[in-house]
Amino acid sequence: MNIPKPTSLIHERQQLWWRQILDPSGETVNKWNRIFFVICLIALFVDPLFFYLLRFMPGRNCLAVEYHLAGILVITRCIVDLFSTLHILIKFRTAYVAPNSTVFGRGDLVTDPDRIAVRYIKGNFVVDLAAALPLPQCVVWGIMPMPMSQSRTSNRVNHAISFLIILQYIPRLIIIFPLNWRIIKNTGAVAKTAWTGAAYNLILYLLASHVLGAVWYLMCVSRIFRCWSVQCRHEQQLTSCSNPFLDCLTKGPKRDAWYNTTSVFTICDIKANQFNYGMFAIALHDNLTTANFFERYFYCLWIGLKSLSSYGQSLETSAYPSETIFGILVCIMGLLFFSLLIGNVQTYLQSSTARLEEWRVKRRDTEEWMRHRQLPPNLQERVRRFVQYNWLSTRGVKEEEILQDLPLDLRREVQKHLCLDLVRRVPFFSKMDHQLLDAICQRLVSSLNTKGTYIVREGDPVNEMLFIIRGQLESSTTGGGRSGFFNSITLKLGDFCGEELLTWALMSSSHLNLPASTRTVRCITEVEAFALRADDLKFFANQFKRLHSKKLQHSFRYHSHQWRTWGACIVQAAWRRRRRRKLADELTRHESMLYVDEEDDEDDAASDRASTESKSVTTALLAKRFAAKTKKGISQRVRLARAAAESASQIPKLFKPDEPSF
Repeated sequence: MNIPKPTSLIHERQQLWWRQILDPSGETVNKWNRIFFVICLIALFVDPLFFYLLRFMPGRNCLAVEYHLAGILVITRCIVDLFSTLHILIKFRTAYVAPNSTVFGRGDLVTDPDRIAVRYIKGNFVVDLAAALPLPQCVVWGIMPMPMSQSRTSNRVNHAISFLIILQYIPRLIIIFPLNWRIIKNTGAVAKTAWTGAAYNLILYLLASHVLGAVWYLMCVSRIFRCWSVQCRHEQQLTSCSNPFLDCLTKGPKRDAWYNTTSVFTICDIKANQFNYGMFAIALHDNLTTANFFERYFYCLWIGLKSLSSYGQSLETSAYPSETIFGILVCIMGLLFFSLLIGNVQTYLQSSTARLEEWRVKRRDTEEWMRHRQLPPNLQERVRRFVQYNWLSTRGVKEEEILQDLPLDLRREVQKHLCLDLVRRVPFFSKMDHQLLDAICQRLVSSLNTKGTYIVREGDPVNEMLFIIRGQLESSTTGGGRSGFFNSITLKLGDFCGEELLTWALMSSSHLNLPASTRTVRCITEVEAFALRADDLKFFANQFKRLHSKKLQHSFRYHSHQWRTWGACIVQAAWRRRRRRKLADELTRHESMLYVDEEDDEDDAASDRASTESKSVTTALLAKRFAAKTKKGISQRVRLARAAAESASQIPKLFKPDEPSF
């Protein structure tokens, strides 16, 4: 027994793709439904064009069929019918949801081909088949090539085609409504954008006008031909008139002799006012029935559009029941379609400006609130600037609400796509692994701040760590309010502030009180950033032990402006201590030199006293006291110089930042 290999089974399944059962809510079926929906609209547009096949030939006063237009319409109709046939085949291979399994969730799909076929045949198969039958093509191919006979006249052929078109138009309309419902059920809407939805409703309105215009033209031709037929019967005994003479297919001496003696066309002329054409009189005044196809089509489209828009008030009907019924239908359809058009277009256009209108209402409420609370002008201007900047950045879309409605895995992927590249721009985060970065991306929230806004002030508790994505911040400190100390730096793209919070989170003995800020942070320009809150940082510190690594510790110290400032102050203090020691050494050396000079002077004085006995002991004692006082004054001056140097070299002490227990 030969067991087929898995690769051969896969190859066999790929070859038998036409046997696959399609998911009714899958991508393939959804795309096909949209394509077939457009095909159905084209079919609804093409079928009424068969009504324009009849035309009165100018100069001959006879009814003719435009065969070249019939050929184009037959080819187009065949292509549409092929799509309808393909749609029937697809529905035989499309699964359905079992009705008894929809109690909870989506329900179970029935993929058995036999059950699918039985259900489809009992359901919509008859309607789909009736809409796909090529009945007008059969009339054109079967009746038109026949030789001229009593049953084959242009009027009878047109009546047969028109009857089949109207008969098939009903199932085509029945098909399009459930198809539209399925598209809305699977994708949410037929049109994906507001302007597309407005254009779609306008196309439906124009399609209804197109159908009414074509029916109006067909009735106009029938009314003129009816007048000819009635007058032909009246003078049948005088001129041997017969209905075939009214057709352009009839040629010969009899027809020419009748044409030269008949008064049918004179009596049926609109200028004679002997026949009431009712709402079709305008067509005879404008010679519509003898014009070419494009002139007839656009004229009738305008008639249909005008009739729908005016609810049929522009139609002046006669007493004929057909005209009266047509006028009633036009009035009802105009009221219905025009209301749907205005309502749907307004809905679609309002949906496109709903966010803008919501923002305008919010801005108006903000202005009223600020006036009611009597806020100062500068504070009002800051509020307006923030509202404007927030609108320009988000367009009124609340990202947090959208993300919260997504599943956890999808939310993680979306936040990773939005934040990962921006987070990697921060040098502190570039040292972390992918798992930790993914976790950070899930907790990051966007933060928008306008120019002049204070993010945090020195001494206030720090509740979030901010990572700059766009804009500039000014970070300054006074060393805890000490006089004579001020340090200021500029934070740009890739920098961060609020590092006290990370130090607090990494401490194992951290309490509930948040750390106090050692710096004042103010926006120089509009700033966009990501914020990491205190609870999230504490969660990362407890969950990921890699945050306690020495490598991350050095990276944090290197990129932290607080540690940089402290290091700079330490270097500056060491330099000043060196200068102070150097100055003290110079003063000591100068003092020793002065002392040596004084000793030499004392020795010289003693030798002089020994050689000269003329000086008294009193003078020597006075000289010794004077020398002692001089030495004491010099020592005092040295001490004062040292004290001045020490006081000049002292700077306010900046405490070392708390170092986490890495």
